[in-house]
Amino acid sequence: MKYRYAMVCSSNQNRSMEAHSLLKLQNFDVFSYGTGSHVKLPGPSLREPNVYDFGTPYKQMFDDLRRKDPELYKRNGILPMLKRNLSVKLAPQRWQDNAADGSFDVVFSFEEKVFDMVLQDLHTRDHVLMKSTLVINLEVKDNHEEAAIGARLTLELCQEIEAAESWEESIDEIITGFETKHRRKLLYSVSFY
Repeated sequence: MKYRYAMVCSSNQNRSMEAHSLLKLQNFDVFSYGTGSHVKLPGPSLREPNVYDFGTPYKQMFDDLRRKDPELYKRNGILPMLKRNLSVKLAPQRWQDNAADGSFDVVFSFEEKVFDMVLQDLHTRDHVLMKSTLVINLEVKDNHEEAAIGARLTLELCQEIEAAESWEESIDEIITGFETKHRRKLLYSVSFY
């Protein structure tokens, strides 16, 4: 694989981690991030989410929720999601704090507000490397079924980007072909590191 990829979603780590997991299985150089101030997972009600700091190990979250209400969190898919996340990496990371991970060739987001946040963050950084990075938004609803579909679509896009001689020269054609095939509109922009 010739490119480094980042998967970015808001704060619950479902969509980005589903894509990260699938791409990792296919041997892509991939990382995943959230953009919120905390990791928020559904709780017993909308007003009672489970909130964790970025960097809290997935195992700790898993054990905490299993202790609180194992049936609820198994039924709503949170325990299986955390188990999947455990197999991918130790703990959630925040996009805005990712400077230690270096630069990425392609960054995927899964909702427009995150796409805007990523672009804003990239625009406010010092552009030391002057290396171009492609930022793509593939709108994906935040549920387990849609996250799985979104991950497969992300994999397909990554494979097409990898197959191109240069994404810079081919991206318009790749995006147009994808949108026509899947009837999904993508947002994309080029930024710099």
